[in-house]
Amino acid sequence: MVNAAALPTDTRQGPSSAHQLALATKVDALNTRFRHHSATAVMEGALNDAGHIALVSSFGAESVVLLHMAAVIDPMTPVVFVDTELLFTETLVYQQEVSERLGLRNVQVIRAADIAEKDPYGALRFSDTDACCTLRKTAPLQQALAGFDGWITGRKRFQAGSRAALDFFEVEETATGPTGRLKINPLAHWAPQDVRAYMDENRLPRHPLVAKGYPSIGCAPCTSPVKEGEDPRAGRWRNQDKEECGIHVVDGKFIRTGA
Repeated sequence: MVNAAALPTDTRQGPSSAHQLALATKVDALNTRFRHHSATAVMEGALNDAGHIALVSSFGAESVVLLHMAAVIDPMTPVVFVDTELLFTETLVYQQEVSERLGLRNVQVIRAADIAEKDPYGALRFSDTDACCTLRKTAPLQQALAGFDGWITGRKRFQAGSRAALDFFEVEETATGPTGRLKINPLAHWAPQDVRAYMDENRLPRHPLVAKGYPSIGCAPCTSPVKEGEDPRAGRWRNQDKEECGIHVVDGKFIRTGA
């Protein structure tokens, strides 16, 4: 386990204009290069040619696809897993089992160091869910990524209208501006059946909660089963005016993503 407080903090005041221009140019070149390539080829290109890259994984419903690709390409790929200390026990067990089964040798389990100070009774989620997500997930993840040039996500075009034009490579944005890092989406063009087919073909283990009606899995207190015909993410922050934990931002706004 990595304590978020012990991680190097990025002290930059944001990337310079020159860095932003260089990064945008790099993104354009990578998207042109991999435009007609497979997800596996994008993963290989990201890990071998895009700098120091991490795979951020929730070990959720579909996470095993990218974890398997990373394990095949390089078992030492840095895998960042944020334990919010409110996750399902099934997720914690699944994380350990999948890591061992796939032979992943560089899984970094991140936990925020200031939970006891800022949310000693675990009640922050009742008064401010956004603050809870920031404390337990978004802030420690940003600290963990400070030493990386970019990170890999499992986002896909089919998950939301705002992702209809999602590219393999993009410049990472947060609510406060660009970070100077890449975001890489190898599965951008995949459909739900592609995900299922890959899991079946490679005999990958499913998260045990999927069979119990959880197609999208987050923290236990804020995730409920989804009924037939509902949006796959309907069980996330049910009956609340909230759709996203804050990790993915477009034009300065949190947006809905998939599982």
